[in-house]
Amino acid sequence: MELQSTLTCPKCGHVETETMPTDACQFFYDCKGCAVVLRPNAGDCCVFCSFGTVPCPPIQEARATGSEPTCCG
Repeated sequence: MELQSTLTCPKCGHVETETMPTDACQFFYDCKGCAVVLRPNAGDCCVFCSFGTVPCPPIQEARATGSEPTCCG
């Protein structure tokens, strides 16, 4: 499982690599380039699934096992 994901801000294009939490989804992320607060796109569970290069750990696990994601309750 990959725990590093590179987020790209859709507003300013700033790129930042972050470590994803393994015990919860991250709904908000403050862009370090323009200070906009990123929120997941409709249908995504977290900012990593919307703006990251790697989806969050629960989604990675679900894809690997072919099960339903147990993300965000």
